[in-house]
Amino acid sequence: MIRSMTGYGKVQQQFGASKIIIEIKSLNSKQLDLNLRIPSDLKQLEIELRNRISETVKRGKVDLTVNVEGNGLLKAGRIDNEAAALAFTQLSDMAYALRIDMPDDVVSLLLKFPGVVVNGESETLLPEEFAHAITETSSKALNAFDAFRLQEGVALKTDIVSHIALIISLLDEVSPFEEQRTELLKNRLTKNVSEVSENLKFDPNRFEQELIYYLEKLDISEEKVRLRQHCNYFMEAIDEDFAGKKLGFIVQEIGREINTLGSKANDANIQKLVVQMKDELEKIKEQLFNIL
Repeated sequence: MIRSMTGYGKVQQQFGASKIIIEIKSLNSKQLDLNLRIPSDLKQLEIELRNRISETVKRGKVDLTVNVEGNGLLKAGRIDNEAAALAFTQLSDMAYALRIDMPDDVVSLLLKFPGVVVNGESETLLPEEFAHAITETSSKALNAFDAFRLQEGVALKTDIVSHIALIISLLDEVSPFEEQRTELLKNRLTKNVSEVSENLKFDPNRFEQELIYYLEKLDISEEKVRLRQHCNYFMEAIDEDFAGKKLGFIVQEIGREINTLGSKANDANIQKLVVQMKDELEKIKEQLFNIL
């Protein structure tokens, strides 16, 4: 089944006094562009989380956010006095340079500086049960995310298939105009030759040979066969997993055959059908940007 490149998944899980919240969302992108927002205390899990997402998502601009509320697992932090002193000096220098007063609650401001508060002994490995709870929640979030993309993929497939079906229907409408087109070409060429050669003699047999050669060059039978084959192949490939790029290649081939059909048409009715085919093809191309 095809998947939309855009998706969303969010899962919450209670673990003791803590609540783990993991949210995943994605937008269109040619490659995998992964951005993780996780608490500094969980940085040791970043590589594992990245690997899990890379195996599932494949492509897209993906944002993963991990929040832990009421986290009683980590030990109380401590204040780094050297970092606090450096931060205070920087604040004082800034206040002097800007000729402003220092805030009344300097301590609260200092505690927000990076490195002023450190987590003492929390730099040791996370408890195994807590790390497992994080990865388990991330798996559930990925499943919800993938289910969302599959649901969106169903809607995309329905729309794209309707455009392919219309291209095939328009192709079927070409045949009635084809015989009429051949006769018109013959009559036009015969008339033109007659006007030019009223006072000239020419070989009728040679003229017939040249006429056949010219009509063969304008024959669109092969283009019609290939166009139908490409459309059928597209319908088969659309149910494959992660078929976005493959479908893009097939659409390029469909476009080539439609363009060749138009250049050989030499008939206003067929040209109108070709224009409609191109319009449907452009709609398919737009939707393929959303497919994984």
